[in-house]
Amino acid sequence: MNTTLAEALPSEVERVIRLAKLYMSVPFGYLSANMMLSDVRAAQQAIQCGDIVEMLRLYESLKEWKDG
Repeated sequence: MNTTLAEALPSEVERVIRLAKLYMSVPFGYLSANMMLSDVRAAQQAIQCGDIVEMLRLYESLKEWKDG
């Protein structure tokens, strides 16, 4: 199944938001959570502006955030 950027980026944004909430629950996790949420805000802005290049860059950046 092929997924478009318009479908994949919002899903990745939601995943990273959930992940940031988990990081906030551990000692010093807020540091990583704040960086995650910075990427999330930038991705949301890129979506709102329709900036495809920035959307692609941020999609790749968000995918880098892993749990564990």
